[in-house]
Amino acid sequence: MLDVACGAGRHCRLLRAAGHTVLAIDRDLGGVEDLRCDPGTELLQRDLEDGGPPPWQPGSFSAVVVTNYLHRPLLPALVAAVASGGLLIYETFAEGNARFGRPSNPAFLLRPGELLAAVLGELRVLAYEDLVIDEPRPAAIQRIAARRGEAA
Repeated sequence: MLDVACGAGRHCRLLRAAGHTVLAIDRDLGGVEDLRCDPGTELLQRDLEDGGPPPWQPGSFSAVVVTNYLHRPLLPALVAAVASGGLLIYETFAEGNARFGRPSNPAFLLRPGELLAAVLGELRVLAYEDLVIDEPRPAAIQRIAARRGEAA
């Protein structure tokens, strides 16, 4: 499983507790250094916005988890990283979030339907929302859960 922009490791810790192996990637691994000795967790310090190729091959992961992170050039590689039968779980800020605070830069806010469009034709959408939430703090977000079909 792949946890992109893992931050303090909330998701990779949850995945490990459920018994999954995880590749956790972030440009700063300070929040997950305590997991370095965990044999089921691989930590990779990498700036995914440096213009280089992603550090994974297409179809490599049974699940890809991304939250509160958007680098549009990486979207196709994230979708492609999902293995046959695998899941993409993605949630990040959307247009309209500026009224609630940061992020407010349009470069970091999904356009209406953008996350949905990123997976169409590649993954089967299980759930999709484009809404304003109140908890844990008010924010405009998009989130999607999508699955790659099984290989024939």
